[in-house]
Amino acid sequence: MYKQALSDCILKRITISQPNLNTVLSYFKEQEVRKDEILLAEGEASKRMYFVKNGCLRIYFLQADGAEATRYLAFENNFATGLTGFISQQPSQENIQALEKTEVLYIAREDFYTLLDQIPEWEKFYRSYLEGAYVTNTKRLMSFITMDATTRYQSLIAEHPTILQRLSNRMVANYLGISQEALSRLKHKLLNSKQ
Repeated sequence: MYKQALSDCILKRITISQPNLNTVLSYFKEQEVRKDEILLAEGEASKRMYFVKNGCLRIYFLQADGAEATRYLAFENNFATGLTGFISQQPSQENIQALEKTEVLYIAREDFYTLLDQIPEWEKFYRSYLEGAYVTNTKRLMSFITMDATTRYQSLIAEHPTILQRLSNRMVANYLGISQEALSRLKHKLLNSKQ
């Protein structure tokens, strides 16, 4: 079943009857996304929630100087949306871009909220999703305030090795909030400290 991964992800978060799960799954549609394709651009309405089947989506925003700042990376079995815009329906301040050829399942915002009204378990799922997003974003913000670049890089190695294995040095540096040159120096320093 092409929605099996999504079904498994939902069932990890909530208990839901098979008929209600089938109803939820029926609202999701498939989409293939090219590498570097933009799914949501700054200024647009955030009208879709994406589930990554294969590939990687990046959520980023532009800083005052025009530089990109990556907020979140969604690999397989993770959801991604411009959450602030999805909730508020104000124009998005974020962009969503595929960093690899990516297969997603998506649900329209209108359908998402219809499910919230119709299926109590879906509300529990949404609460679990929001809590997870809050914790992830808070930890990320705290890492920029309380950790230096070396500690952030070491934390990335320990907690999210997939990012280092699959993404370019440029994207890893962007995610860490440092230059590519600084990332190269960090790698060199850590390599020498192990010898």
